[in-house]
Amino acid sequence: MPANLQISALDLRLSIMAAVLVAMALVFHVLSGSFLTPENLYNLAQQTAVVGIVATAIALVIVARHIDLSVGSVMGCVGVLIAFLQYSKGWHWIPASLAGLMLALVIGLYHGWLTAYLGVPSFVVTLGGLMSFRGAAFLVADGKTQPVTDPTFLALGGGLDGALGPALSWALGALLSAVIVWNIVSRRRSRGAHGFELRPLWFDVLLGALFVGVLLAFVGITCAYQLDGKAEAQGIPVPVVIWGAVVIGMAFLVRRTRFGRYIYAIGGNPEAALLVGIPVRRVVLKLFLLLAVLVTVAAVVSVARLNAGTNSLGTNMELYVIAAAVIGGVALSGGSGTVLGSVLGALVIQFLESGLLLLDVSIGTRMVIIGQVLIAAVVFDVLYRRWSGERMA
Repeated sequence: MPANLQISALDLRLSIMAAVLVAMALVFHVLSGSFLTPENLYNLAQQTAVVGIVATAIALVIVARHIDLSVGSVMGCVGVLIAFLQYSKGWHWIPASLAGLMLALVIGLYHGWLTAYLGVPSFVVTLGGLMSFRGAAFLVADGKTQPVTDPTFLALGGGLDGALGPALSWALGALLSAVIVWNIVSRRRSRGAHGFELRPLWFDVLLGALFVGVLLAFVGITCAYQLDGKAEAQGIPVPVVIWGAVVIGMAFLVRRTRFGRYIYAIGGNPEAALLVGIPVRRVVLKLFLLLAVLVTVAAVVSVARLNAGTNSLGTNMELYVIAAAVIGGVALSGGSGTVLGSVLGALVIQFLESGLLLLDVSIGTRMVIIGQVLIAAVVFDVLYRRWSGERMA
């Protein structure tokens, strides 16, 4: 096959995932009659944002051959602290959020130091954290729910006033569409200038049209959703804007920085990475600190969305974000995975959860189905990598 007709295994995998998402949406809409309505998709986007924010970071942790089982408990602990400082201590939401960030960073430093410098397996360290910090979430506010009322803070979680409105939403959609087209064109030119293999032109055109089409369709759907008593439609929810900013920042980190390249080098072969001079311990420590930052962001969005900090905040979050990363193509053996894959994985998980809920499937059955979907995703990953390896050979 000519060089310019090659499509990478990664491109093919992401295309398959996108097709699966479309198929899921259509099937659930046919069965429920309400899956593709503006109201459901608007709420679905807000619900996915929290999982998606943490999944982008946990994906890189897994790429580097580590794991963090404590993200849900840490998010609950940080979220309760932020709400407690606002409600019980009268703090403004900004210093309260910074205090939550400091707590998360201390926890990240603790986990990262034990893992990177003492060599304790991250599975064991964070398994202890899962238990400890869930207990700490109860201790922070003595087990009491902490309501929050600051309107600016609540807007970060979506809700009545937590959206951009139609004008800003369409402006942002147009800007991002231009960025998508520019990115595809610039990457194609760069690869051609350096003599690298080019994907088929039709594939890049189709890919660009797909991303732009999905983006503008999402903007149109959110602008079609209007709450009773409001003069204009909602537009893009603020949590989705935050999630999008996180994804763009993480994608830049992975593709354009030395730190991002180091993560994949460590995941591919930690011993070889150490021998070529990569500061493996420092990179792993920074990775846990980065995860702590994004867990804090997710905690802020969750507390704002719920209007309160509760002890149950973040329960089972670790399962959802790890599932999103694995379904998105992150290899549990490390060394491979993408930020975009984590986005698609988070959408798959939330599509499945929302669709089953609309079909009035019981919570026990939903948990069984989601668990089996995760196993199926791992099986697919193993078979797909084996097939792609044979294809490359």
